[in-house]
Amino acid sequence: MAILKMKKIKEMGEKELNDNLNELRLELSKDRGASEIGTVKSPGKIRAVRKSIARIKTVINQKSQKKGGKGIFDGNIFDSKVFDTKKIKGDVK
Repeated sequence: MAILKMKKIKEMGEKELNDNLNELRLELSKDRGASEIGTVKSPGKIRAVRKSIARIKTVINQKSQKKGGKGIFDGNIFDSKVFDTKKIKGDVK
């Protein structure tokens, strides 16, 4: 897949964004595997694919925030139910 620019990404619909995101994730995993073996054709391609993934995630998040949602990253990872600070500080009870 070609490297995507923000202008093109912003014009895409939600389904098209998700399809491209999945396709880029698959491509990234293949490229990382090829780099481990040592058969990668273009080492800069991994960086470009990662940037495209970040661009798509940013647009998805912006579009969902405009709709009134919190985005794809809603939920607080530091919620007291999930993240117990007493265990991290070493307090044992």
